[in-house]
Amino acid sequence: MRDDHLGRVLLAVARHAIADELRLAATVPATDETLRRPGATFVTLFCHDELRGCIGTLKAVRAVGIDVRENALAAAFRDPRFPGLIASEFEAISIEISLLSSPERLRVDSEAALYSQLRPGIDGVMIELDDRRATFLPQVWEALSDPHAFVGALKAKAGLPQDFWSPRLNVSRYQVTKWRERDLQHAGELMSAAEPYHCAGAPASGGSAAAQLANELVNEAASVGVLP
Repeated sequence: MRDDHLGRVLLAVARHAIADELRLAATVPATDETLRRPGATFVTLFCHDELRGCIGTLKAVRAVGIDVRENALAAAFRDPRFPGLIASEFEAISIEISLLSSPERLRVDSEAALYSQLRPGIDGVMIELDDRRATFLPQVWEALSDPHAFVGALKAKAGLPQDFWSPRLNVSRYQVTKWRERDLQHAGELMSAAEPYHCAGAPASGGSAAAQLANELVNEAASVGVLP
């Protein structure tokens, strides 16, 4: 069951971290014991429903509050696909946080077996081969609903041919609990209306946020958006 109280706290942590870096005023997040628990998260920034940055971690190696703070800063200022966020964009961004479950290693001996174990719209997927690694969050299924297309694009993100298969390919799946500022009740407590502002670094093309997220990820050969 989704804990919206936790979601509001994590979103406040992310927004305050970005505001602090920009030397802007923002509500200081409440102290919450759950922030001390280990957690792996992705922080995604949108501007008017267009992707503006996405960085995350796949394994829970630090407290979730620290993980969200560091990933928020990285998404805002160190995603190589976008210029760093500037102060005039701050009120325009909408923040989404995905809290990952522990990855589950899939025992598959063929690509067909892999397809049979994937649950579109539910599973995030990570692949690893030697020093190559890439992941797609479950949200990417919104743009790549066919498992063949989803896995092929994920391989391309890892710098592998889309028809590549090897028994050495490690595949894991995970699920996420996600919160986005505008979707939570009383979201106005977290952010101001975005319409008067413009995000200079947002892509010019239209389309859904999910499609843009998928396209941005597919176009990156390395594991952009995944921190070790």
